[in-house]
Amino acid sequence: MAIIFDEEKRTFSLHTRHTTYQMKIDKFGVLLHLYYGRKTEGCLDYLLTFADRGFSGNLYDAGQDRTYSYDALPQEFPYLGSGDYRSPAFVVKDNNGALDCDLRFDSYFISKGKYGLKGLPAVYADQDQAESLEVVLKDTRLGAKVSLLYGVLPKYDIITRAVAVKNEGGASFDIDKIASASLDFLTGSYDLISFYGRHGMERNYQRNKVSHGVQLIGSRRGASSHQYNPLMILTNPQTTETQGSAWAMEFVYSGGFRGMVGKDQYNQTRWQMGLMAEQFSYPLEPGAVFYAPEVMMTYSSEGLSRLSNNLQSCIRSHVCRGRYKDQIRPVLLNSWEACYFQFTGEKLLKLARDAKDLGMDMFVLDDGWFGKRNDDNSGLGDWYVNEDKLGGKLKNLVDQIHDMGLLFGIWVEPEMVSEDSDLYRAHPDWALTVPGRKPIRSRNQLVLDFSRKEVVDTIFDQICQVLDQVRIDYLKWDYNRSISDVYSQNARDQGTVLYDYILGLYDFLERLTARYPDLLIEGCSGGGGRFDAGMLYYTPQIWCSDNTDAVDRLRIQYGTSFGYPISAMGAHVSAVPNEQSGRVTPLGTRGTVAMSGTFGYELDPGKLSDKEKAEIRRQVAVRKQYARLIFSGKYYRLSSPFTDPVGAWEFISEDGNELLVNAVTLENHCNMPATYVRFSGLPKDAIYKETETGRLYPSNALQQIGIPVPFGMGEYRAFQWHFDRVR
Repeated sequence: MAIIFDEEKRTFSLHTRHTTYQMKIDKFGVLLHLYYGRKTEGCLDYLLTFADRGFSGNLYDAGQDRTYSYDALPQEFPYLGSGDYRSPAFVVKDNNGALDCDLRFDSYFISKGKYGLKGLPAVYADQDQAESLEVVLKDTRLGAKVSLLYGVLPKYDIITRAVAVKNEGGASFDIDKIASASLDFLTGSYDLISFYGRHGMERNYQRNKVSHGVQLIGSRRGASSHQYNPLMILTNPQTTETQGSAWAMEFVYSGGFRGMVGKDQYNQTRWQMGLMAEQFSYPLEPGAVFYAPEVMMTYSSEGLSRLSNNLQSCIRSHVCRGRYKDQIRPVLLNSWEACYFQFTGEKLLKLARDAKDLGMDMFVLDDGWFGKRNDDNSGLGDWYVNEDKLGGKLKNLVDQIHDMGLLFGIWVEPEMVSEDSDLYRAHPDWALTVPGRKPIRSRNQLVLDFSRKEVVDTIFDQICQVLDQVRIDYLKWDYNRSISDVYSQNARDQGTVLYDYILGLYDFLERLTARYPDLLIEGCSGGGGRFDAGMLYYTPQIWCSDNTDAVDRLRIQYGTSFGYPISAMGAHVSAVPNEQSGRVTPLGTRGTVAMSGTFGYELDPGKLSDKEKAEIRRQVAVRKQYARLIFSGKYYRLSSPFTDPVGAWEFISEDGNELLVNAVTLENHCNMPATYVRFSGLPKDAIYKETETGRLYPSNALQQIGIPVPFGMGEYRAFQWHFDRVR
């Protein structure tokens, strides 16, 4: 069994293939956290220590025993009002305004399979793939029932956590803060790895020592954001890609979040992930239930690569859904950088013919096909086809492209509205604005109030009217600004708006995927501004960044790989000089980098030379040859593009029989020393044959020393080596 309750010791032990998570109900009914790490047996309550510590309050039930204090004990779900002055996971306010709570153990339930969350995305699994635990805590004064939910997927070394709060009392109370996961480490020194960024340069890797005080990441933007990703990794100071202990928390949610880690007065470390507490206050009426979104957790004793593979595999197999979950994605040409808003039906057909000639599988019509949308100042919210611009009905265009043997995709931005639109003129109150104040604009657009059902339903019906007219194979769902004016005319409390907004978004996407099960949806938020596991539950791929510069993409895709599968990363080849950075990189390099993602092109093939067209045909063929290995193979980071002279990464099949290694040179100097790419994850004592040269290489040497990067002239040279294991 993955979940074991010891009646005598009153411990819950959650076991995966390589890890153990343990907690204990103590003599006062307090749920204490004991351990999360390498798989072990036995009761670990010997780790607890008790002492009379000054200014650390004592539980009333303990009587004259001054050694028992929440302020020093490891809590499974710490809450404000217990005498624990560290960061609480739960803050509740009663109808008198008192911030107080007293949660004690009530009951537990163990079941086969994986729990679900009403209205929220969550890891899913069959009965034989997972077990679930519900630990019920209750506050009798408030009538609060708090269910701590745990899902265990042994194969992936994944443990999930979520919280359901039910008001079983006679009066309402407010949830002012809730973290879905909280971990206390009794001892040890740690580093925090997090991923910061900005629009066009998302998920940059940074590693800092965890010190006294707290370190915070999060988003107040209404979305998970370009600025911080809802993924945190704790490591021992000596941990590397292949050695040492590492823990991860990843939020399965697309809205505002807060991640915290800090060392307390007794050198204990507390680590939490949950909803952003600012702009959040959720009143819970008698009988109502609130669900806090899920956190995925994993532990590796074999370094960061194993940690990432756990998260990547779980997301690919147990978060992503639908027809395309396990399918190779079509190679596409997107019209955006080829023509922006300036196109006609004939121009689009020419682009599609060029895409077909180059071996691609799909043509995507980006922004500008609807309403009066000839720039980014108007038209959002008016989801009807601009037939004058297309020169006819959308169906005529799509049928011609399908007749070429291509799939067809289209761009939408359903959550936004332009002030210059028919929808806004008819329903100005449908935009999130504060009464009596001019709204904050961003990209000259406003945000629709998706916390209101009638708004979601209307936009859903508009989009469906388009999708019902013609067979659309792919939908790019964009979201191009942050939320600033948090006020809804229908909200019972303004502290509910941002959470309810995300529920509205998820409701829309759930209905869309159910109605169009064969539709491939790609998420986007100005590129990577909402790249999270919550969106991947509905959209199995996300546009990684609006920045398509190959060298910048090395860093962006490197950071993304720590928590997300390669199959989820939208990555394209674009023209040079790059339109975001101005950098010039070889076409071969751009192709090598984009292949480590969903793969496609953002350019006008009509402007390419015959030599460039031949190179694209080669890239498409290579990508299709190795697509399965890239899509489902294990991924290893072989170097860091932040610090090393070469960016290198590897794909290896589950059985170790096939291997693809990629490298891009990042430094170019006169008389440079040799640079070696050292492989990872290979079976011992194996022999590999390199496909192009036929040369044989021993796996032990490839992992210890590697192979040298060929010398040559020019910047940003790219290399791909494919190997088969010799039997």
